Amino acid sequence: MRRWIDRLHRAEDGLLIILLSSMIVLAGTQIFLRNFFNSGFVWIDPLLRILVLWLGLIGATVASRHNKHIRIDLLSRYFERNTNRLIQALVEQVSAWTCLVVAWYGFDWIKLDYADAVTSFAGLPAWAVEIIVPLAFALIGLRYLLRSLLWARRYCLHLKVNARRPQ
Repeated sequence: MRRWIDRLHRAEDGLLIILLSSMIVLAGTQIFLRNFFNSGFVWIDPLLRILVLWLGLIGATVASRHNKHIRIDLLSRYFERNTNRLIQALVEQVSAWTCLVVAWYGFDWIKLDYADAVTSFAGLPAWAVEIIVPLAFALIGLRYLLRSLLWARRYCLHLKVNARRPQ
């Protein structure tokens, strides 16, 4: 199992490198062509918009892997450590189910675009461009779900250890 997780992490990191490098080269080429030749490729701008979407969502999966997502932490300083574990487990659950619902409806969106043969630019099927949305949210949701279980486990272990201590 660990081998598959490592492969997923390498794939995410590799995709980020490829996407960002491609964006830099394409944008630089477009700027060069527009400034020096008063022309450019028509397809670069829509492709860059798609690459930004993919880069942002794959970046979000990597942020969730490292637990570096945006958070608003108002309560942690007011509660004891174990209560914070419980709160963290609940917050991770809400985040997980929110992401999983977005992924669910994202897959519905993909099915509709596939069934209707919707195209993006240059005749590219829209579902192929949009597939990153449900995939990324599903991965993020699963990571939050697993992390919430770890927080809940830590909370329960702490309760168990405290129950054994003499008063």
